[in-house]
This record gives sequence, structure tokens and C-alpha cells, in this order.
Amino acid sequence: MTERVIALVDAGRHKPLPPPVKPVAGPTRDRLGRTLRDLRISVTDRCNFRCVYCMPKEVFGKDYPYLAHDQLLSFEEIARLAKVFVAHGVEKIRLTGGEPLLRKNVERLVEMLAAITLPSGERVELTLTSNGSLLAKKARALKDAGLRRVTVSLDALDDPTFMAMNDADFPVAKVLAGIEAADAAGLAPVKVNMVVKRGVNEHSILPMARRFKGTGHVLRFIEFMDVGATNGWCMDDVIASREIIRMIDAEMPLEPIDPNYHGEVAERWRYRDGSGEIGVISSVTQAFCRSCTRARISTEGMLYTCLFATSGYDFRALLREGKSDAEIRAAIAAVWGARDDRYSEIRTAETAKERKIEMSYIGG
Repeated sequence: MTERVIALVDAGRHKPLPPPVKPVAGPTRDRLGRTLRDLRISVTDRCNFRCVYCMPKEVFGKDYPYLAHDQLLSFEEIARLAKVFVAHGVEKIRLTGGEPLLRKNVERLVEMLAAITLPSGERVELTLTSNGSLLAKKARALKDAGLRRVTVSLDALDDPTFMAMNDADFPVAKVLAGIEAADAAGLAPVKVNMVVKRGVNEHSILPMARRFKGTGHVLRFIEFMDVGATNGWCMDDVIASREIIRMIDAEMPLEPIDPNYHGEVAERWRYRDGSGEIGVISSVTQAFCRSCTRARISTEGMLYTCLFATSGYDFRALLREGKSDAEIRAAIAAVWGARDDRYSEIRTAETAKERKIEMSYIGG
């Protein structure tokens, strides 16, 4: 098979920063009135899985040109940016990748970020998303460093299906061991994310629900999305979340429950027998753009205001040009103030073909 090469930096075209804006008192809001509450930070563009919906092997092969180390934000640069974002109202930070546990000494970064306090004096909520492959080894150290919770990606319980999805010959048992290690370390409740793709793993929906019901973990089903330019997305591959809910409810009755906070992307459902909850993330069929409070920092310091963005803003340059915290804060205010993204609300067959930033570059 011929390898296609799509350079991440090409997919992350720069946009000029809008003129700086002096931050105002109170929450920073965009053009649609959405506040800035959540920050996702990608710490590496590398991953040891080759999931077909994220980093397919025919694109991300053994000769793929990953970013050089000096192109990545340092831990000190990440921590500095995070503090400035918290001053804008960010309350929750999630570390992503690629696979974030591949970043050497990531526990040190966790410790630095966990020390950041909100204006209220409380610590920032710090979480991490992982494929689970290294979690059994890292869970205790991550908890000791100050990590609050972890989300683990798991798309099936049987090895043939799971390996077909991750394309890395990695067994389910090791991911389950990582989940249990995270639970034992106190990184709970563990959230388990399952991307559902028609014709590939929909037969795993009920087994996954049965497996995690009553465990205290929160299983979340994610509609297959048109992120990036490499996963061959088409609407026919999407199983709507309402279909998933009907399937589970027929065997294990469910009832809807309120979100934990404004802007939560997962719609929550509770088992009527009190044995836990599940969630569905319906970015394709039930767009939640109007309540989106997320900003994303890529591996090398680009700021993106949407998961489906085609370009971003270069904040690494601001850091390395010696700009002050006040100047960086003014740049964030300008970018967020100009934000009017609502891609999922206006998605069409044509926009789905646009070359967007890869999920492995800015996290899901």
C-alpha cells in the first residue's frame, strides 16, 4: 500500500491575529455569547495506535514526518499559557495528544498545571484523555502529580474488532487493566469513550454497555465525526446517538438526567435501576455549537477555536518573541471575541470534504 503523507503543519495553516483587545471584567465571550471555560492542550502529535478514524496507517506510516522536539511547546510554555487562559475564565484543562502519555516526563507537566489556581482559590480541574495503553504503568504517578480524572478511548470489547479499529495489534485486556489501575489510583470516575462507526463496531454497543454498567465508570458513545482529512468520513457511516439510546434502553431502561454544567458536550442518561449512567456525544446529528466553551492548543502552540477548524493562531510565536502575559491575554481576548464557529450546525457534504486540522494534532 502506498503511504500518503499529509503534514500536520500544512493542515494547521496560520491565521493572522486580530488586533489585541483589552480584556474586560467578567467572562470572556465570543460573538455568539459563549464563554471560554474549557482548554484542551495537545502535548504530542505521536500515538502508538493507528485508529482508522484518527491516524490511519496509510497516512501516518513509519516514515511520517512528526514535529521535531524544539517545535513542541515546552512544559514551561504550556504552563504559562494555561495560567493566562485561567485568567480569562478557563476552569478545566484537559491534556490530549496524540497519546499524551508518550510525552516524556508528562507527570512533571501535570504537577505544574495542577498547581494553577482559579480566582476563587480552588485548583483548576485537570484531566487527561488516553488510549489506555500506558495507563496501568502511569496511573499512580499521574494521580500523585495532581491529575483529577482520566478519559480512556475504547471502541470494542472483542479483540478482532478492537484491533481492527486501533490497527496496532493491541489487546482489549491491557486497556481494561489501565482503566482499573486508574480507578484504583483514584482517577475516578473514569470516563470511557467509544466512537461508533456503522459497519465496523456497532455490534459492540450493547456488550460495552453491559460491561461498564454498575462499575462506576461512565461510558460515552461518540458519533463518528468528519474531523481532519484522513478518516474517509461519510454520513452513511454515522449511527445517530438516538439510535444508540433506543438500543440500550430496550434492554437496560434509561432516563435522561441534567448536564453537570452549561456547555457539557455529552447528553447524560441514567439507568432506571440506579446502576450508573451513560452519555452520548452527538456532534453530527444534534449539534451543540451554541453552548461550546472550548479552546484548543495544538502540540506546537497553535490556538484553535473549533475542533473542525481549517487554521489557527500562532501563540508559540508570541511566547518565543518575549510577549508579556498582558499582551498574550489581549491576544486571547481578541481571538475569542472574534469567534463565531458553529461548524456542526452548518455541516454539508461539501464542508465535510474540507481539509481540516487532524484530531491527532489538537485532540478530540
